[in-house]
Amino acid sequence: MLPPSAPSTPILLGIALALLIALLIIRALRKDRRDYQQFKRFRGTRRRQRMYRKWLVDSFRTFGGAGVLVLLLAWNQVPLLLADLNSIGWVAAARSAFAQSSLAIAVVTGILVVLVGGMVLTIYAARHLDEVPAVGDIQALLPRNRRELRYGVLLSINAGVVEELLFRLALPALIYGVTGSAVAAILGSLALFGVLHVYQGVAGVIGSTIIGGVLMFVYLATGSILAAMAVHALIDLRSLVLIPVVVYKVHKKPVRRISPAPPSSPDLSLPPR
Repeated sequence: MLPPSAPSTPILLGIALALLIALLIIRALRKDRRDYQQFKRFRGTRRRQRMYRKWLVDSFRTFGGAGVLVLLLAWNQVPLLLADLNSIGWVAAARSAFAQSSLAIAVVTGILVVLVGGMVLTIYAARHLDEVPAVGDIQALLPRNRRELRYGVLLSINAGVVEELLFRLALPALIYGVTGSAVAAILGSLALFGVLHVYQGVAGVIGSTIIGGVLMFVYLATGSILAAMAVHALIDLRSLVLIPVVVYKVHKKPVRRISPAPPSSPDLSLPPR
């Protein structure tokens, strides 16, 4: 962990920030877009499941690994950033309210009930539509059978954990260590989070930035990264599990196997004379 008072700390954190941004943007513009365009052309479930597995491992390794490495460098910046943010009136008021455990539990429970209930009602109302309206090009991502649905669950939980670890906790601390600005830390992390969804098109970038803002609000208001992880996972479960189950009934669609053709019987007839 780099000491905040050391003169070399902003320089080293700046190098780490530049490398991280370059890595993530190149990955988004080249690898993610290429993989998603390829995925959209897949028809067989085996190839789709293989890509789901690839995304799951790659996301855990890239976002989770980057988040851990950044925190090892910039962990001392986290309390400084939070202290700076706590000087903002509404953040301080929200933190004070959540410090009272009974009120915090009631508020979190209420938010989850409204969030989950609203998602369920919206999807239930759209169950007779041929296609559920979505922000961004994500229709191809939706699981199509039982086995793919399992990957929907795993991808949602994984995204909730590793993406929040990086974009709501580690990256803002890294930016703050370089700039000394809490505003730059928040806005910079939100902008990068949105840009990394470029494979979903312009609407996906805008929608992801807004969702990132909601998740940042949850983190700042509660002071708990676990709360942001839970909300993020719920949002993704809505798209990758709830919609496929309620609207498309994918849990009732087993994986179809193509049976091999039976071997041809030998011709036992006598040859013509």
